[in-house]
Amino acid sequence: MYEYLKGVLTKITPTYIVVEVSGIGYILNVANPYSYSHLMNSDVKIYVHQVIRDDAHSLYAFMNESEKNLFLKLISVSGIGPKSALAILATADNEGLVEAIHASDIKYLTKFPGVGKKTAMQMVLDLEGKFEIVAGTVQDPVANNENVELEEAMEALVALGYRATELKKVRTKLEATQDTTEGYIKTALRMMMG
Repeated sequence: MYEYLKGVLTKITPTYIVVEVSGIGYILNVANPYSYSHLMNSDVKIYVHQVIRDDAHSLYAFMNESEKNLFLKLISVSGIGPKSALAILATADNEGLVEAIHASDIKYLTKFPGVGKKTAMQMVLDLEGKFEIVAGTVQDPVANNENVELEEAMEALVALGYRATELKKVRTKLEATQDTTEGYIKTALRMMMG
């Protein structure tokens, strides 16, 4: 896995950009390639996420870490793949997206390409309460030190294959306690198994 690439932006196409790093040109799928125009032939630091499928290995790129985190949250929702998540990010209205999720505004969410009523409802169910809007930017609660250990534990459990809907009930009980990330994981597993 990659966190970010540092190199020179050498090409912009309608669907991707190319960043050259140590003589290798990486094709990076981005939400809006032309938003990078002002960086052409400049040194850039681009956050990336690699998606490996049977038929392709793809890199998805982002201007900053918060955009990458939003993308990762979107692709964690059943029914939203990387291309749909990029299409959602391309609107550049990340605050509106987060507000719609918090307000359960299904009508707003179905305006995004590839998002039907069922997927919009799943977005609300899986992502509600996972974001904050601070001074005009979308923030991941982890970045604001709300309860870093609990957030890390929840992310680890999702990575293990547990669905956000399963974790929602457990999370409420865990929020009343203070523990380490490992402690939260063990407690959550006991609660779900019991």
